[in-house]
Amino acid sequence: MVKIEQDERIDYLPNEKLKIIQSPDVFSFSMDAILLAKFCYVPIQKGKIIDLCTGNGVIPLILSERSKADIIGVEIQERLYKMAFRSAQLNGRHEQLNFIHEDIKDIDKTLTRGSFDVVTCNPPYFKNVTEKDWNENHHFAIARHEIYCTLDDVIRISSELVKQKGKVAIVHRPDRLIDIIMIMRKYHIEPKRIQFIHPKKEKEANILLIEGIKNGNPGIKILQPLFVYDNDNTYTKQFSDVYFS
Repeated sequence: MVKIEQDERIDYLPNEKLKIIQSPDVFSFSMDAILLAKFCYVPIQKGKIIDLCTGNGVIPLILSERSKADIIGVEIQERLYKMAFRSAQLNGRHEQLNFIHEDIKDIDKTLTRGSFDVVTCNPPYFKNVTEKDWNENHHFAIARHEIYCTLDDVIRISSELVKQKGKVAIVHRPDRLIDIIMIMRKYHIEPKRIQFIHPKKEKEANILLIEGIKNGNPGIKILQPLFVYDNDNTYTKQFSDVYFS
């Protein structure tokens, strides 16, 4: 029997095949995480995948539907780590999924460099945190702001963990695209695939998906944009086919 804390609830993932433990006071998964888990390359039958800044483990859970590889999630917040661990148990995925309570900057003490086929990360998006944000909710502040790790940290550590020719996939905000490309190349990750997510056709993109290859050859593909809502505010078929699959 998996324990559920007083402020927690059990939700279904969008395709309603797996369950996940969430808390409105601590953490709930976002559209960004789901899209990253559907966007990134995965080895189908075997291999090793690691998800940095894993939160409550939503990305590893979704990846476990796409791949039989061993999957690790790394999370600095103990409460979220425990939620992820219990969600794996809840779905009977505890043999495939493993979670580590650790600062990603110290993960090389635990894991072997160059040993992962794929690294994914939905990192904190915002550089600075206000005193108001911090005081209102530490959990949210850490998840959303570069308090314990920067974009440079995320990409550097991803490059250290991934194998030669392995894949690194990140979701972020479009306004950080140039930063992401520059930092990827700084750490020998060659950007190969980019997709922009737009709320509607007439709106600017507000989500960026990007995947690179360790020591890959230059050459990048810009995929077709993904539009979330039609004009009547219902999900587009294009989005539904990805998000609910």
